[in-house]
Amino acid sequence: MSAETLYLKIDKNVQAKGDQVYLRDIADICCAQKAVENKVKTLRLPTKIIRGPGRYVFSVFDVIKVIQQEYPNLEISNLGEADFIITVEKEQVMPDAWNWCKTILVCFLSFFGAAFSIMAFNNDVGITTLFGQLYEQFTGELSDGFTILEVTYSVGVGLGILLFFHHFARNKDKADPTPLEIEMRTYEDDVDTTLIESENRKETV
Repeated sequence: MSAETLYLKIDKNVQAKGDQVYLRDIADICCAQKAVENKVKTLRLPTKIIRGPGRYVFSVFDVIKVIQQEYPNLEISNLGEADFIITVEKEQVMPDAWNWCKTILVCFLSFFGAAFSIMAFNNDVGITTLFGQLYEQFTGELSDGFTILEVTYSVGVGLGILLFFHHFARNKDKADPTPLEIEMRTYEDDVDTTLIESENRKETV
């Protein structure tokens, strides 16, 4: 008779609310015997290294050891990450007024920061001089700095940003991720990989 197999799938970065972490909180668990599956989900992961909010590196071997203590003959197949990070976030309860203030501040900084960047770019490439030369070439008149070229360029920049970042997508769930979302995901993956590699180097020293 073949041994029963339990399947594990753990993402590279999982979140926990505190130092008491159950396997159901960090892994997708599947087994033909539902009694075994339900029992494994209630097992606790040793979290002695967790001391407050932060990111902590664990290995799938830590999970396997916990399961084998309860089911030594159970065959375990890992379909996820070999090393993963448990992120413990600090619970903060902020008043709504403070959240609105932070949101307004971020919008303020984003708007004027983007405006400054666009103006600096336009100044570097001499866009005003270029538009003046084009306007004079096609109309034979000198540009006063506020012509159809400047108006359409300004409107086009705004519409281009909105369309490029999918702000008008009808179904956000089915829409392709925006370039900003891709960059943020790439950054998060790089951070997680760096933390895991740094922890592995410490263990080998």
